[in-house]
Amino acid sequence: MQETDRILRVNNIEVKYHEVILVLKGVSIEIPRGGIVGLLGANGAGKSTTLKSISGLLKVEVGEVTDGAIEFEGVQIHKKNAVDIAKMGIIQVIEGRKVFEHLTVEENLRVGAHLRKTGSVKDGLGLVYHYFPRLKEKRREVAGFVSGGEQQMAVVGRALMTEPKLVLLDEPSMGLAPMLIHEIFNILTKLNSEERISILLVEQNVKLALNVAPYAYILENGRVVMDDTSERLKENEDIKDFYLGLSEKGKSKSFADVKHYKRRKRWLT
Repeated sequence: MQETDRILRVNNIEVKYHEVILVLKGVSIEIPRGGIVGLLGANGAGKSTTLKSISGLLKVEVGEVTDGAIEFEGVQIHKKNAVDIAKMGIIQVIEGRKVFEHLTVEENLRVGAHLRKTGSVKDGLGLVYHYFPRLKEKRREVAGFVSGGEQQMAVVGRALMTEPKLVLLDEPSMGLAPMLIHEIFNILTKLNSEERISILLVEQNVKLALNVAPYAYILENGRVVMDDTSERLKENEDIKDFYLGLSEKGKSKSFADVKHYKRRKRWLT
């Protein structure tokens, strides 16, 4: 990938919490400009820590990038604070639909407008309502009382109000009904293709993520153990076994049935 094609480069980073707990052990990923990349893996693999390392939110949890580097548009950002990183155009949508429950839906959206560099708040709201017409219908309702799916739309819309260059999405499907999940992911795909917003997607629904992201990294125990195009990952027998729940014959298969896991341990010499 040429330098001009890459918006973000995470280069062999190590992350420690409280100066002693090693969580990431040499993680390297790249995000193409205007692309969608998946970051997949089981609970505790280090996915959310990777996102927080990029967004600067790691420092809030007494975490630190202790080795390696993170570059955004050629500028090292791993020592910057979260506010400065957000002003550069990186916005993280935290898991769990973190709306301001006492504010209306539109007031939640307006919170994101303070980071806008061009255009008016009205322009931003118009763009959000174009992609999320349901939010326009609910704009005067208190955010704490709308549905979980509408809250998720609101936090993504709030991120969109900042005019982001890169959005970090942490488990956007968590706790949502299947129909709402597909509606939200269809909108995200349109945002990416029409507005050219780069997206790094952390998602436990591996099948869904591989259908949305053309390229993905598999994280295990703080290390990248595999990365490839989504089409190739879908055909990989280890991915079928451990993440898609399919056997070689296409039948459902439980983890207890898996006898061998021939993953590529790329960090070993």
